[in-house]
Amino acid sequence: MTCGVAAVEEVPEGGVAGQQLQFEPLGGSSPIQQSDPVGEAAAVQQTPRLRLADRLQLRLEALDLDSRLAPDHSARAIWRVLERLELARFYQPIKAVAGKPGQNTTDPKILIALWLYAISEDVSSAREIDRLCETHDAYRWICGGVSVNYHMISDFRSEHSEGLDDLFTQVLAVLMHRGLVGLKRVAQDGMRVRASAGAASFRRQPTLEQCLVEAKLRVEALKTEAERTDAYRSARVKAARERAAREREARVEQALRELKLIQAAKAKAKNHPQRTTETRVSTTDPEARRMKMANGGYNPAYNLQFSTDTESRVIVGVQACNDGTDSHRLEPMLEEIEKRTQRLPGQVLVDGGYMNFAAVEHAAERAIEVFAPPRENKTYHIDPCAPQRGDTAVIAAYRQRMASAEGKEIYKERAATAETIHADLRTWRGLGRLLVRGTAKVLTVALWSALTYNILRALTMGWL
Repeated sequence: MTCGVAAVEEVPEGGVAGQQLQFEPLGGSSPIQQSDPVGEAAAVQQTPRLRLADRLQLRLEALDLDSRLAPDHSARAIWRVLERLELARFYQPIKAVAGKPGQNTTDPKILIALWLYAISEDVSSAREIDRLCETHDAYRWICGGVSVNYHMISDFRSEHSEGLDDLFTQVLAVLMHRGLVGLKRVAQDGMRVRASAGAASFRRQPTLEQCLVEAKLRVEALKTEAERTDAYRSARVKAARERAAREREARVEQALRELKLIQAAKAKAKNHPQRTTETRVSTTDPEARRMKMANGGYNPAYNLQFSTDTESRVIVGVQACNDGTDSHRLEPMLEEIEKRTQRLPGQVLVDGGYMNFAAVEHAAERAIEVFAPPRENKTYHIDPCAPQRGDTAVIAAYRQRMASAEGKEIYKERAATAETIHADLRTWRGLGRLLVRGTAKVLTVALWSALTYNILRALTMGWL
């Protein structure tokens, strides 16, 4: 006898009233598939067991910054160098002192080390350094748990020009004391670096005067607008707009002053007095000048001067100017070297752009031999190294020196030293393009790059 499916109205133990229980008929088919133990076991064996990401799980991690950095890491070496130098000039402006109210100031040594290490790694942006301080072990090690921001980092770069200048001199003094810099022969050359201004920002005098009027009107309009209640703009936004308008007005006023200086200089010049009315000045960076660059084009730029010891390849002099020519830059650099090292080099190697007889005679008075290619006389096709009528004893000795085989061999060191230093600074030390404006800030940036280069060079020569 076959039993069919029966509906049971009884409530099973632990069940719910009204629940129907169904029974499979004997020997018949069922809508419920029968299980296959062998197939299920095979499927379980083929399913991979994974460790899945859980990004919402809170974790407490023990972080030791010192163990994250190798013992011979360059960041540690830079920090050890700073520990051996006098940094009093960086600490003097600090107003937060013991016993008085105020928030603690970030240790200047941390910010110095951040910039030196960043420039050594070809990082010249304050925003990028700020980002790396959160993600990169070397930057985190330098900070040591101290929080920084890009405003602080950017302001520190240009606010301590005197302290940086003193630090550069200290490094030179240590290297000279250890006998690593002899200053027997130096090579000087200029490097034109693109300024933080566009070519379209240059204006003539009438346009500059009109820009000044518009800038003043803009400042007054923002002052009036700030007095009214504006729910759509916060006080911070209004202050930022007013500050930008005032800075614009100040730059235009400075551009007009620079324009008058350029016009006065051209009026005294013998070559092109008629071009004074065509003078243009940038409203973005009034101190920048249009210069012929290495690619043959003309761009807003600054002329950075570097003097390097040929034997040790250490930079001993740094200057910045907005003059596109080098003909009058030899004597100021010699004074710069003497101020920093209390000594003068025995020989100076420069290219033809520095050549003028007055500089050669002035250097000879200080017992310095100048090596530079003499200028050719294209009119009479006279050998520039041959003695000529009217030469003084100093100039005659200079021509004879450049004509000798020994002089030619010495002069080869100029390009081998100066050009390679420029390539290093431009490619790896942040001088590919300037991110600051004004000659003073440009000089500070050049000092940062030169100081970083010298410290790395000193480490290579075995300072530590």
